[in-house]
Amino acid sequence: MLRVAWWVPVAEYAALWVPPALPADARLAEPPLKPYAPTMSESTTTASYDYDLVCIGSGPAGQRGAVQAAKLGKRVALVERRGTVGGACLDIGTIPSKTFREAVLATARASRSTDGTTRQQQRPTAEQLLQRVDAVVSKEGAVIANQLGRNGVDVLCGIASFRDPHRLSVESAGTWREISAANILIATGTHAVVPPDVARYGDLVMTSDDIGNLKRLPRSMVVVGAGVVGIEYASMFAALGVEVTVIDKRERPLEFLDSEIVDELIHQMRNRNVYFRFGEAVASLDVDTTNPAQPRGVIHLESGKRIIAEMALFSVGRAGATEGLGLENAGLSADARGRIKVDAKFRTPVPHILAAGDVIGYPSLAATSSEQGRLAACHAFGVETGPTATHFPIGIYSVPEISMIGAPEHELTKAAIPYEVGVARYREIARGQILGDDSGFFKMLFHRTDRSLLGVHIIGTGATELLHIGQAVIGLDGTLDYFLATVFNYPTLAECYKVAALNAANKMAM
Repeated sequence: MLRVAWWVPVAEYAALWVPPALPADARLAEPPLKPYAPTMSESTTTASYDYDLVCIGSGPAGQRGAVQAAKLGKRVALVERRGTVGGACLDIGTIPSKTFREAVLATARASRSTDGTTRQQQRPTAEQLLQRVDAVVSKEGAVIANQLGRNGVDVLCGIASFRDPHRLSVESAGTWREISAANILIATGTHAVVPPDVARYGDLVMTSDDIGNLKRLPRSMVVVGAGVVGIEYASMFAALGVEVTVIDKRERPLEFLDSEIVDELIHQMRNRNVYFRFGEAVASLDVDTTNPAQPRGVIHLESGKRIIAEMALFSVGRAGATEGLGLENAGLSADARGRIKVDAKFRTPVPHILAAGDVIGYPSLAATSSEQGRLAACHAFGVETGPTATHFPIGIYSVPEISMIGAPEHELTKAAIPYEVGVARYREIARGQILGDDSGFFKMLFHRTDRSLLGVHIIGTGATELLHIGQAVIGLDGTLDYFLATVFNYPTLAECYKVAALNAANKMAM
């Protein structure tokens, strides 16, 4: 039987050859699925397998897991269904959205004069905003491909599905290939969910996964869902002068954040003409084609209200990208949202099959997914690792950006933990004045008894970078006294730590 070998080392991935589609009558049929029967050799050696580890998905978890296994001297392959490595993170998620934000901020900065007043500027096009995105994605993809190549990871371009717990079928353009592995890491990520009763109509109805295909910049937009992604894009489009309305069933967005930070975010977004409709739900969506050249969405709310906008962005959650994996052939299943259950070592109920990244659910962050992939690879080969960090940073790339680590005030209050608050405002910091950010807000929470740092919460320019000082102090069990004794560069936003620490110390002294 003819078989087309189409995998290539990732060092040559930039010129990856994908076989042409065969004529319909010549397509290769997959052999019938045979019942899986473990052999005696499988319990004693991995030599009978093509690979020691196969990672399905090349996002942060799959990429890091593959590289870690390769550094342990293992034979590793990575399967990616897209035409380039990087997964959804690089193709439609983290990298494109954050680059899009930088393009938006650059446009906003250009519209402000040196004295802080707004000047007239030509409205950017979607193409102009996305040019930078395309450039960054291309360069980052080359970096990832080079890293995988240097470590000897084989990249297979195609769609993977389980044939049994150790065998995968990888299909592309009508051809298929079967590979076997002693261990398999599922790192397929997630995709945006669209309510089943909402019909797609050109680019009028979109999800966050579609932003990269944006053809025009609307004058008005409805964002359904005030989660992290919804708030990020709502604030970005508002910064471009788009009239944005945010709809969410909850009475408050981002409930896991500190309430003062959320209040400040809502205040600043309202100043950019964002309208919030909390406690509301979408009942239906119609399309007004009175002007065929510019159709509009008519969003009907359950309360009877009606909102008309040129574009509707649905951000109502994400589901694990596990459909088509054939999990049942491996003795696995996913929950209603496509997520796979794992234990503390990222093992599924089938021990040699692991899962990491967004496909396993919370916290669904690129940074934590990367670390999960590394740890999963170590656990697969019995390599001891330290305990997983209990505190990890959260970054929300809204305008303004938000970052936090540790507990917010409402959690400390609920747990009856005595604490004191130290506050600094960007307008009091020289660097804040230089940056033109007079609304940034910085807060630290300290234990009143042992003076340990319990949490850091920031909204303002550079929040996600500034947070890492607090992260290090929490990780090293630091206290208020560290900040009181430390000298920070001047003028920098890091001075916020000093100002907030002095504020907390003065309150404790009273």
